[in-house]
Amino acid sequence: MLIDYHTHHVRCGHAIGELEEYVLRGIEMGLSQIGLSDHMPLIHVDPATYYPEMAMPMEELPRYVEECLALKERYKGQIDVKVGLEGDYIEGYESEIEDIISAYPWDYVIGSVHFLGTWDISDYRQTNHWDGQDILTVYKRYYDAVQKAAATGLYDIMGHVDVIKRFGYKPVAEATAEVTDMEDATLIAIRKSGVAMELNASGLSKACEEMFPSRRIVSEAYRLGIPVTVGSDAHDPRKLGEYLDQARVTLWDVGYRELSVFDRRVRTQVSFEI
Repeated sequence: MLIDYHTHHVRCGHAIGELEEYVLRGIEMGLSQIGLSDHMPLIHVDPATYYPEMAMPMEELPRYVEECLALKERYKGQIDVKVGLEGDYIEGYESEIEDIISAYPWDYVIGSVHFLGTWDISDYRQTNHWDGQDILTVYKRYYDAVQKAAATGLYDIMGHVDVIKRFGYKPVAEATAEVTDMEDATLIAIRKSGVAMELNASGLSKACEEMFPSRRIVSEAYRLGIPVTVGSDAHDPRKLGEYLDQARVTLWDVGYRELSVFDRRVRTQVSFEI
């Protein structure tokens, strides 16, 4: 079973490739399932004045879903196309997020924290916001948001749960134990919520040079019985499936033998091999 549950395409503004290009590439690679999971439109900042090319415009959302559903039907029997969304968690905007999620027939929704207020901590253009910050305090804010996201019940998968490390900003070594406690508290929140967790392989190409989340977190997730799925977070059809062989090896090494897959927001477990 080869799957990739995290992909983005041209409609979001910072990726390339049409949805159909991803599907065709998935068939070429021999994927059993491909998840189309573009970014939810911005709801807490003004797209006209915020950083450009962050997410699809709200008026594109129904067109995105329609195209995903058409591709699902067109390529039935060749690849199982899953209609997904990466739904940003924005504290204080839970009802608006729920309205978006409930309006469409998703197969799954990834819950990701990119924003702390109006700061997108995953955007390379906004790394200047780290200047003068107490890094440990930022980590606390981030993991608090991930825990709150898990508790909402809005999501099926928690995405790249330690993406806060993306650009290499980490608290001092003396705070390692405190960071570990934050990570473990986040895993407990995920387990309590009953959702799955993503092993996002894209971190291997980022400054942190480590998947999201780390092997230590993955090991603890396995100990806690948290189900997992995998995603490349591809923003280019040529990157589909990138590093997922390494992700599967990591999962296998810590003890996982099954991956979570979804259909109309119902999770099932499938076996995988390395």
